[in-house]
Amino acid sequence: MMNVFWGIMIFFGLVIGLLNGQQGELVTAMITGATDAVMLCIELAGAYMIWMGLMEVASDMGVIEKLSNAVRPVLSKLFPKSKSAIAPITLNLAANFFGLGSAATPFGLKAMSELQKYNPNPTVATNDMCMFIALNASALELLPTTVLSMRVVAASNDVYIVVVPTFIASIVAFVTAVVCCKVFESIENKKQKE
Repeated sequence: MMNVFWGIMIFFGLVIGLLNGQQGELVTAMITGATDAVMLCIELAGAYMIWMGLMEVASDMGVIEKLSNAVRPVLSKLFPKSKSAIAPITLNLAANFFGLGSAATPFGLKAMSELQKYNPNPTVATNDMCMFIALNASALELLPTTVLSMRVVAASNDVYIVVVPTFIASIVAFVTAVVCCKVFESIENKKQKE
C-alpha cells in the first residue's frame, strides 16, 4: 500500500515539475536525492558494522547474557508469553538507549521473528508484539547521537544541552507506551471474557 502511495506522490511531483517548466531543477533534485541516499547508506553501514562488531565482542564475553539476565525480570513482565525473545529485545532496547537506532533494526527484526513463534494467529499481532513495537517506537534514549552529530555539524555553542531534555522526554514516552499497551490489553481481555 505504501508503495502505491509513494508512487503516486512521485508521479504527481514529476508531472507538476514538468508542467511548471522546472525540468532542470527536477533533474538536479533527483540526482542530489540519489546521491544523498547512497551517502546515507554508506554512513549507516559504518554504524551497523561498528555496533554489530561491538555486540559480537560483548556476546563472546558474556556481557549480553548478563545484561539479558539483569533486565529479564522486568522484560518478563512486559513480555510474559515470549520468553526466548528477551535477548533480542534487550539488544534492541540497548541500541536505542545508546542512540544507535539504525543499529537496533537487526535486533528488532530478530525480536519480532522470536515473538512470531509464540503467535497462534500469524496474521494478527500479539500483545507482546504490540508492546515491543510501542517500546521500540518510544525509544528510551540516553544519548541522541543523531541530534548531537547534527548539532556538531551546525556548530552549536552547547552541543549536549539536549541530552537531559531528550532523556526525560524518552522516559515519559516509554512509560506512556507501557501504560497504554497494558490498558488496551486489559480492555481486550475484558471483551474476550464477555
